[in-house]
Amino acid sequence: PRSAMDHQPKFFENLSGTGKAIGVLTSGGDAQGSMNAAVRAVVRMGIYVKAKVYFVYEGYQGMVDGGDNIVEVSWESVSSILQVGGTVIGSARCKSFRTREGRLQAAYNLVQRGITNLCVIGGDGSLTGANLFREEWSGLLEELAQKGKIDEEAVKKYAYLNIVGMVGSIDNDFCGTDMTIGTDSALHRIIEVVDAIMTTAQSHQRTFVLEVMGRHCGYLALVSALACGADWVFIPEYPPEEGWEDSMCVKLSENRARKKRLNIIIVAEGAIDCHNKPITSEKVKDLVVQRLGFDTRVTILGHVQRGGTPSAFDRILASRMGVEAVLALLEATPATPACVVSLSGNQAVRLPLMECVQMTQEVQKAMDEGRFVEAVRLRGRSFENNLNTYKLLSHKKPDAELPKTNFNVAVLNVGAPAAGMNAAVRAAVRVGITEGHKMFAVIDGFEGFARGKIKEISWGDVGGWTGQGGSILGTKRTLPAKYLEKIADQMRTNNINALMVIGGFEAYLGLLELSAAREKYDEFCVPMVMVPATVSNNVPGSDFSIGADTALNTITDTCDRIKQSASGTKRRVFIIETMGGYCGYLANMGALAAGADAAYIFEEQFDIRELQANVEHLTEKMKTSIQRGLVLRNENCNENYTTDFIYQLYSEEGKGVFDCRKNVLGHMQQGGAPSPFDRNFGTKISAKAMQWISKKLKETYRKGKVFANTDDSVCLLGMRRRNLVFQPVAELKTETDFVHRIPKEQWWLKLRPLMKILAKYKTSYDVSDSGQLEHVAMHSPKEAETGAI
Repeated sequence: PRSAMDHQPKFFENLSGTGKAIGVLTSGGDAQGSMNAAVRAVVRMGIYVKAKVYFVYEGYQGMVDGGDNIVEVSWESVSSILQVGGTVIGSARCKSFRTREGRLQAAYNLVQRGITNLCVIGGDGSLTGANLFREEWSGLLEELAQKGKIDEEAVKKYAYLNIVGMVGSIDNDFCGTDMTIGTDSALHRIIEVVDAIMTTAQSHQRTFVLEVMGRHCGYLALVSALACGADWVFIPEYPPEEGWEDSMCVKLSENRARKKRLNIIIVAEGAIDCHNKPITSEKVKDLVVQRLGFDTRVTILGHVQRGGTPSAFDRILASRMGVEAVLALLEATPATPACVVSLSGNQAVRLPLMECVQMTQEVQKAMDEGRFVEAVRLRGRSFENNLNTYKLLSHKKPDAELPKTNFNVAVLNVGAPAAGMNAAVRAAVRVGITEGHKMFAVIDGFEGFARGKIKEISWGDVGGWTGQGGSILGTKRTLPAKYLEKIADQMRTNNINALMVIGGFEAYLGLLELSAAREKYDEFCVPMVMVPATVSNNVPGSDFSIGADTALNTITDTCDRIKQSASGTKRRVFIIETMGGYCGYLANMGALAAGADAAYIFEEQFDIRELQANVEHLTEKMKTSIQRGLVLRNENCNENYTTDFIYQLYSEEGKGVFDCRKNVLGHMQQGGAPSPFDRNFGTKISAKAMQWISKKLKETYRKGKVFANTDDSVCLLGMRRRNLVFQPVAELKTETDFVHRIPKEQWWLKLRPLMKILAKYKTSYDVSDSGQLEHVAMHSPKEAETGAI
C-alpha cells in the first residue's frame, strides 16, 4: 500500500536545482516550430529553481566542439522566441558524436562546466544517441581520468549523467506520444495550402495530388486527409488493396458525377503498395490523367511544413513538456532510466526512452515485413482512431449495401458559432447514414426546430464542410423551455428517434430542460447526446470544446502582431481583452502561448494590490533588455476592474517608464477557418457520439417504438484527461456553477502557475500529478475506441 507520505501534495518550489547544471540541445535534421517554446520553458524553469542552464549550440556537433558552443544562458536569452519557428540554438547532424572519440570529447566538455543533466529535443535518432552516451558516461570519465584530462574528484562528483528527452518531429512518428512537438504546426501549414487550393479549384474542375512529408510515418497525411475531407489518401502503414487503381478512379469519377468540382488526393512521401513498392505523387497523377483525362496537378509541400510560426497548441504543448522535463531532471536518480516526457490525451507523462525507441522500431519492422495491421496497432490508439474515422467518412457504400434501421436522427447547433461545428455535423451525418439511419438537419437551433425548419440531409450535402468556419446550419442561443410544445410536435411529425446537439453551454442547459420535460412529453423520451462546441471552453464534463483551439490561435497570432508593432518603440505595455464569458480559459492559455506577463481571470480573484504588483513587475522588466509587456484580461474577470480601468491604472502608474495601449479582440475570436485540431476533434468526437446513438437506439427499441427515459440516455461526450467519456447531463449538474456558466473545477487552472513562472513571478506550483514513470502500453484494439483524440 502507498504510505501516507505519498498523499501529501508535491510542490515545485520545494525542489531545488541549486548546484545542478542543465544543458539544452536541439538535434536532428528537421528542426521545426515550437522547439523554441520548449527551449524557453526549460531555460526559465531551470533558472527558476536556481540551476545553471547552458545552451549547447548546433546540437551534438556543438557538444563535441565545445568552446563557444556551450554557453550559460540568462532569463532574457529566451525572450521573444516563442513566435519564431525552427530552433534558435541550431541543430546539426553530427558524424563525430557517433564515434567513441567524439563522445569522449563531448563528455570532457560537459564535465569542464559541471553539466550532468541534459535535455535533448529531437527525433528518435538523437534520443537513442543520448541514451548510449548516458550508458557510456562512467566509462568515458574513467578514460578521461586515465588520460589525465580530469582528476578522480571529478569522476566521483560527476559520476552520473541524467537525460530527459522531448520529441520534436513533425511526422509524429514516435511511439508513446500522442503528439510530438511540431506536428500541429505542420498540420497548420498543410491545411493552409489545402484551403488555398480549394478556392482556386472551385473555379476549374481539377484534381490535386498533394505530397506531404512522412518518410516512414503517415500521420501528417492521414490527419490532413481527415481534416480536409480528401478523396483518397496513401500512407505507408495502410497500403491500398490490390486493384486500388480501379477503385480510386471509380471513386473520383463518381464524385465528378455528383458535381464535386474538386478532387484532392493526399500522398505521404513514404507511401507504398501492398508489395512494398513506392506509390509516388507523379504515379498517381499519371494514372488519373491516363484513365480519366482529368486536369491534374501535383503540389509537393516539402519544407514549407517545417517552417512558419508555431501554432498555439504546439507552444502550450512545448511549454508544458519543457517544465515537465526540468522536473524529471530534478527528480532523476542514478537508478531512473533515461525518459521522454510526452502527452497522453491531456496528461503529461514520462516514459522510458528506450521502450519508446524500441516500439518505434517495431513499427518499421512490421511495415518492412508486410504486417500492416500490426503496424497500425503499434502506432498507438490515436493513429488507429484517425484511420478508422477516415475509412468511415470518406467512402459512401452503395445504398444497397447500407443497413436500414428505420430510425430518424436529428442534428442541430445551439449557442454561439464555433469553428469546427460544421466538421462535427458532417461526421454525424455521414456516420448516421453508414449506420443505416435517416439523418435530419435542424436550421437555427431550438428556435428553428419549433418553427419546423427541419429537412433530411444526405451524404453529399455535407461534402466540403470540414474547412468552413461558423455554423452552416445556423445556430441560436434560444433555450427550448419556451417552445416545448412545438418542439414535441415537430419530433412527432418527423418521427425523430434521437437528437444530437452540437453547441456550448446553452446546448447543455437545453438538454437539461428537455430531459426535465420527459415526464410531460413522451416525444423527448429518446436518446440525446451533446458534443461540446464553444470558443469559451466552459462546458462541464470536457477538457476541450470544439472551437477553442481556433480562437486560441487567433489570440496568439494577434498578440504576435501586436508585440511586433512595438519592436520599434521602446517600453510599451499592451492590454488585451479576450472573450470567454466568465471562463478564463482563452485568457490564461492565450497568455501562456503568447508569453504574456499577466492574465486576469474571474476564477482567480485579484485586488488592487495584485494590479500594483504587476505594474511594479513590468517596471522592473523595462530595466532589462526586454522592453515590452503583454497583459491579457478576460472580459468578465471583474466588473469594476474593467479593461479601461486597468489601462488607465497602468498608464498612470507607468508614467515615465512605459506607455500603454489597449485592444479588445471581440468577435474575431469566433470566426475564421477551423484549425486542424478543431476539425479533427470535431470529426472524431462527433462520429463517436453518433455510434453511441445507434447503440442506445438498439437498446431502447421496444414493441415497435423507441422509449428512453433514464438519465444515462441523455449524455454529454467529453474529453477527460486521457479518454472520451459519455456522462449523463444529470450527473454533471453538481459540477456546474450555473450563475457564471462554468465548471466548478477546471483542469487548466493547474497550468496557471506555469504562465506565472515563465513570466518570472514567484508562485506555488503543485506538481503532484507529474513524475511517475510509466511503461509504453500496448493497447488492445478495444481501447482504441475510447482512446485519445
